[in-house]
Amino acid sequence: MAANQSQPVMNKESKTMSELIEMQNVSLKAAEMVEEGRVHKSLYSDPEIFEEELDKVFNNTWVYVGHESEVPEAGCYKTAWIGRQPVILSRDRKMNLHVLQNRCRHRGATVCEGRKGKTKSFTCPYHGWGYGLDGALRALPKPEEYEGVFDKKDFPLESLRVETYQGLVFATYRDDIESLEDFLGGAKKWIDLFMKQGGGYPLKVLGEHRFNFPGNWKIQLENTTDAYHFPIIHKSFVTSLDDATADIFDFLHGDGFVEDLGNGHSVMVMIPELVDLEADLDQPIPARFEKLAEELRAEGKPEDEVKKLVRAAHGTGFNLNLFPNVSCSMAFFRVLRPVSVGETEIQHVALGGEGAPAPFNRKRMRLHEHFQGPMGFGTPDDGEAWERVHKGAQSGQDGWILVNRGLNNLHESKDGNVAGAVCSETGMRGAYRQYQKMMAAGEEK
Repeated sequence: MAANQSQPVMNKESKTMSELIEMQNVSLKAAEMVEEGRVHKSLYSDPEIFEEELDKVFNNTWVYVGHESEVPEAGCYKTAWIGRQPVILSRDRKMNLHVLQNRCRHRGATVCEGRKGKTKSFTCPYHGWGYGLDGALRALPKPEEYEGVFDKKDFPLESLRVETYQGLVFATYRDDIESLEDFLGGAKKWIDLFMKQGGGYPLKVLGEHRFNFPGNWKIQLENTTDAYHFPIIHKSFVTSLDDATADIFDFLHGDGFVEDLGNGHSVMVMIPELVDLEADLDQPIPARFEKLAEELRAEGKPEDEVKKLVRAAHGTGFNLNLFPNVSCSMAFFRVLRPVSVGETEIQHVALGGEGAPAPFNRKRMRLHEHFQGPMGFGTPDDGEAWERVHKGAQSGQDGWILVNRGLNNLHESKDGNVAGAVCSETGMRGAYRQYQKMMAAGEEK
């Protein structure tokens, strides 16, 4: 059931929404369910639309699969997903990165079930076909039975196009789309800034946890640049902070903003003074961070490095959303995976510094646990809100979800992009414009 989208904008003299919506027995095309200030709730709940999204979105763009620090040495691997397709990120003996379809070329079984590890090869457990870290078919039982049938070099694991930026690894099934750097576009500036929270050390994945919530993937996509909900749903988190830190998180009336970076990407700046973690390092260290500073000094770190590490330990002042599946959110990565129309897997990735002092990485882990960890203040509250949105989308005759906050209060950013107040829905509208473009691709005009 879906709404006819060719209706005028409502005003006081208009009919009620239920009178305007003509219910139909067939779904409208998903691209027609996106308007500038609203999207139709069928995008959350229609299984046919979901199947179309897997192809038109996830199979046709750059998708985040991991961070280089997760495969630091030759032989290291981690498994990931592109939409609903399992893949393997591996590093071969020459230290080259590969993203391989996790599917044996014989009968289709997955060749790797571990989340991450180190190996010399991938072997299918069904019939024993063995593949190298680069995906090449190396060995198979009773090879004489294949003499004259096929050549091993013609049956490697399917290899995807892979490119990296600042340690972020992306893959795509498409060889004919733009480079990763062109796709990231205006987001590159913000990725560069985000990576400074290693405190002068390369950013490193310290750990992760995963959970599933009963809701559509786009509900989470919207959340990363939604400051409007923060003081309401995360009130328990704010009350757990000291007064000085709590004041910093009172950002709805500050100078923050949300900027549409193009290609579905967006940034939400909540704490402008923490955008560049290497700026103003001559300022004294706040008293509430003095304990960490003393621990770093005890490690023999000079004062200029202590200041840099203390500043970086607590994360950046912005959330960066990279369409369609990953966000660099203040101090961690959040990766989403669409499981079904009504189920999404979330992976929260804790970050620290490669080779950084132990007190620094310890502080980073405690920070992650406080908000994003399984027993933290943020994750349970967000998860319940996402579930409620999905549940509510199943009811009622009014089929529209509003994303129009701040629509008439926009300005041009310093980089020439469309921007709005920190509590605006500018980022969501940018993501849905990219979604609409991809879902409309190939449709008859």
